[in-house]
Amino acid sequence: MPALLGGGIEAEPGEVSMAHRGVLFLDELPEFISQVLDALRQPLENGEAVVSRANRHVRYPSRFQLVAPANPCKCGGGPGAFQCRTGAACQANYFARISGPFPDRIDLFVDVAQVTATDPTLPAPVEGTAEAAARDIKLRRYGESDARRRAVNADTPGSDIEALCQLDAGAKALVAKAAEQMSLSARA
Repeated sequence: MPALLGGGIEAEPGEVSMAHRGVLFLDELPEFISQVLDALRQPLENGEAVVSRANRHVRYPSRFQLVAPANPCKCGGGPGAFQCRTGAACQANYFARISGPFPDRIDLFVDVAQVTATDPTLPAPVEGTAEAAARDIKLRRYGESDARRRAVNADTPGSDIEALCQLDAGAKALVAKAAEQMSLSARA
């Protein structure tokens, strides 16, 4: 935990602070001890890590993009791969290692297809017009100088999100239906 969050006698910064304004990559997320993942909730929510010692408290900036891949289950089985012998129970037990409040702080979940042996030989994808258009929209939304300061959309304060992202009636209904069907918390 000190290596990730910071600590030691001199209250040194941890990986979350060293990843400030960058990417923190935690491979095989369910393999981390649950106490470590729970301790990550504060930096994910507030953008800072607090290291407390008897003689002082130190706050380190920790606004990062978390990338946390995981296999479909403990044994790594899934569609297209060797099949897990215990099926859904294996996946449920594997992801039960992550406490409920932790995923509420993750904005995007993506299922990725298994990479085949021939995939690395394919040509690299090129950036399309959709990606370029998304960057242009961001620049227009924040203005040239503000967009540079806000390297990622996650840096946008909640008050600005409410002003910039007005939902129409249809979108509000979709969000309400998704929240009900997926049993989402208010934070999620």
